Amino acid sequence: MIGSVTVVGLGPGDEALITPEVTCALAVATDVVGYIPYVARIPSRDGLTLHASDNRVELERATHALEMAAEGRRVVVVSSGDPGVFAMASAVFEAVEHTPRFASINIRVMPGITAMLAAAARVGAPLGHDFCAINLSDNLKPWEIVERRLRLAAQADFAMAFYNPRSASRPHQFARALDILREECEATRLVIFARAVATPEEDINIVTLAEARAEMADMRTVVLVGNAATRRIGPYAYTPRRAG
Repeated sequence: MIGSVTVVGLGPGDEALITPEVTCALAVATDVVGYIPYVARIPSRDGLTLHASDNRVELERATHALEMAAEGRRVVVVSSGDPGVFAMASAVFEAVEHTPRFASINIRVMPGITAMLAAAARVGAPLGHDFCAINLSDNLKPWEIVERRLRLAAQADFAMAFYNPRSASRPHQFARALDILREECEATRLVIFARAVATPEEDINIVTLAEARAEMADMRTVVLVGNAATRRIGPYAYTPRRAG
């Protein structure tokens, strides 16, 4: 009997932001696989086995999920936010590509609410026009690629969302990212620091690019940068739908 793998997003933190579709998938799962803090969000129950693993083992985690599904189990792979945004959905399909015997397994990907979208909603509509998302971590790609994409996005006047901006092991890179933005954008460009959005520790700060400092961000922060037209209205920030 062939089981299934369902790849889900648990949203940015608030349990109310988990979709009903994901809740139903978790209710019938035999196994849940994921990074330690995400698996910790899943309540234990009879008939469910939780498989938590450390960070940076995405492909091994995906392979484990597929192996259990091949044995007939109903496996849910959990990520935060949306599983297709810098998360586990890609790893699952990479594991399938590497191991053809997994091709017959039923795989579903269920969307979730990302930190980027939750943060944007908190402050208004800063991503109201064309935007892009960039992961500033160089764990899976060279920093040179990060810099190039950042510079080109700024030159194209995209609003931007930055994931994984600054960690203890690479505190200098976000400072460099801000330097690139200052080279390409006006000093009044709006920058939104949204830390731990949709959790009790949420902290949101809207500043100009001139005021932005690297230490305002950490790994729990998503940073939104407006385009040239993004503006403030009282406590809100929005980007007009009309360009030009």
